[in-house]
Amino acid sequence: MKFLLPFFIFLSTSFVVAAQTDTAFANDMKRFQDDLVNEYRNPATSPLSGEAKKEFKGIHFFSVNKAYNVTAKFVRTADEKIFSMKTSGAITKDYVKYGEAIFNLKGKEYKLNIYQSIDLAKQRKYRDYLFIPFRDSTSGKETYGGGRYIDLLIPQGDSIVINFNKAYHPYCAYTEGYNCPIPPRENTLAAKIEAGVKY
Repeated sequence: MKFLLPFFIFLSTSFVVAAQTDTAFANDMKRFQDDLVNEYRNPATSPLSGEAKKEFKGIHFFSVNKAYNVTAKFVRTADEKIFSMKTSGAITKDYVKYGEAIFNLKGKEYKLNIYQSIDLAKQRKYRDYLFIPFRDSTSGKETYGGGRYIDLLIPQGDSIVINFNKAYHPYCAYTEGYNCPIPPRENTLAAKIEAGVKY
């Protein structure tokens, strides 16, 4: 039976690695949710107007689900032109399509465009930041009708991780006075993304 020993060692090691990965993921999600809740709760950082604070019912989340943490194929789209993305307010904001994310979710393939803010890219600390605004079948029902956002960093290779558990509402979902980018039509998913922030 000695020949089985290496197999059992490998198996037990795999369980340890998996457990560590699950723990790290859970801790990361807790930090994300706590940070978001604290942002709205802290008077110094809350985006809510005085009137909105009276009606605010807190930040709520779908149950965390690792199935919504997907590794997508990243396709860099070079030579894209800057365009004005519509917002919920009277102004537009300049973005450029930086690339495309192609991924599978529950057996179906989807694509989302990834954008870079022209204004933020001018700031050194945000130079590597990317942005996915999207709508899905929960929009206007379980989630804000104007869509949700996911923040990303420029990937080093040809893949990018999209964690829909980190999808969040723009400030406009809870208060007035902001110009929140509206997801372009091509970033509407024909899927129900039951992950991230909800009403």
